[in-house]
Amino acid sequence: MYPEDTNTPGSDDQTENLAGSNTAMTSGTRKKRRRRGRATAPTGFAQKPFAQPARQFPPVELVSADAVEAVHNASLKVLQETGIKVLHEGARSIMKDAGADVHEATQMVHFEAPLIEQCLSTVPSAFTLHARNPQHNLAIGGDQLLFGLMASAPNSSCLDHGRRSGTQKDYRNFLRLGQMHNILHFSGGYPVEPTDIHPSVRHLDCISDFITLTDKSYCIYSLGHERVTDAIEMTRIARGVSAEQLSEEPSLFTIINTNSPLQLDIPMMQGIIDMASMNQLVVITPFTLSGAMAPVTIPGALVLQNAEALAGIAFSQMVKPGAPAMYGGFTSNVDMQSGAPAFGTPEYMQAQHIGGQLARRYNIPYRTSNVCAANTVDAQSAYESVFSLWGAINSGGHLLKHGAGWLEGGLCCSFEKLILDIDLLQMVAEFLQPIDFSEDELGLRAINDVGPAGHFFGTAHTQERFKDAFYSPVLSDWRNFESWQEAGRPDAMQKANKVWKERLATYQEPPLDAAVKDELDAFVAKRKEQGGVATDF
Repeated sequence: MYPEDTNTPGSDDQTENLAGSNTAMTSGTRKKRRRRGRATAPTGFAQKPFAQPARQFPPVELVSADAVEAVHNASLKVLQETGIKVLHEGARSIMKDAGADVHEATQMVHFEAPLIEQCLSTVPSAFTLHARNPQHNLAIGGDQLLFGLMASAPNSSCLDHGRRSGTQKDYRNFLRLGQMHNILHFSGGYPVEPTDIHPSVRHLDCISDFITLTDKSYCIYSLGHERVTDAIEMTRIARGVSAEQLSEEPSLFTIINTNSPLQLDIPMMQGIIDMASMNQLVVITPFTLSGAMAPVTIPGALVLQNAEALAGIAFSQMVKPGAPAMYGGFTSNVDMQSGAPAFGTPEYMQAQHIGGQLARRYNIPYRTSNVCAANTVDAQSAYESVFSLWGAINSGGHLLKHGAGWLEGGLCCSFEKLILDIDLLQMVAEFLQPIDFSEDELGLRAINDVGPAGHFFGTAHTQERFKDAFYSPVLSDWRNFESWQEAGRPDAMQKANKVWKERLATYQEPPLDAAVKDELDAFVAKRKEQGGVATDF
């Protein structure tokens, strides 16, 4: 169990039960005490200190090395023979200077295999992502894992007010919840789009909130040169460092989605240019839905994913060799009856695993996601998320996007789903903890002392450990049926609703140096006076 933030009802009863169990219990006493210990469902919240989990076992090699090579070679063939359309004129010029075959009339670019392989060789296999609070710096690569909030939902929802368009209030509350839960290591973007802020200045307010309401790393959107350069400057101010130091210390990241199939659009390519040139992290993530924007077979969809990812990653190295980059996998399938995206499916897990194998082949850190297609916090949302999470962990993923809050295939960020996912992520982290097999932990003395037909409640071995022997779940209800029924038959969504509101009420804003805050506010005010970024409305 994690060290508690608040007291858990029933914990004193539990202590009394264990302390008083030195003698054998009759079945009637055991039944009575079991009911007493579970008379009240846990409502406190417990968590460990901020730390990145580490994978304690090798990633799963779902397919053979020959199969991985088949996808790799097919991807290179696509890049060489079919090519990829690059809409950004400056990007095509950089590619041409690097040795790519550029056809200006069609905007098609073709890459020979040696050029791709040479570019991939300069991508760092591990690096540090620096946060405003150095205690929240993140190690990317190796066996380290990091989990983030959901990002980019147009809608938010909760049990109290239902589903609605994103607002700044909801946006800020999601950030607060992300800051105060240690299992969430970064903000993956805007958890919900605050549509009540005009797009011309939205990025200024949102990034200012990243900096003031949290002290963790965050993702920005590559939606034009001005927005990216504003974000980089605001991050520099937040960290209180020079531009030179920021360029030596990656401090923010962006997701670069290819426009599948086989197209790289202008904002995304500009984002790579702006971020890579400043040595900031770009995560190249094709959005390849098998059966829609990609071949209906998983191998075919992976060939397309890999070709697009390699083109984007290679381009980041053409901009600046050695700039940090990640291989992003987001291949899933669609419902062939409706065309709707499906997530947390067996095919999604297969694509996650093979994507991880491809990333390891290139020795590049791997990004994946915790996603589902459920429309509410129900059994579907849980089992599809569990599928996604185990695909992410076993595939060798490093950065988990959309770790908490995702609903409706990404169209909604839910406060209740956020709590459910936090519980799942904490369970994953607990599972990944190394197990101590020392002599004392093997419990031989306790086994010998109890002997046949006894119980271990009253042993010194148990008494020394019972308070933190096991993970204490946030939402699971371990009461018996009668006690649960007497309490009103609460379900997981109702309990999650109670938990997020209780947690939010305890939020404390992380400290920020007054001079940094003044400089940040002055920058935002100046950019707003200048009109922010020009829009069509």
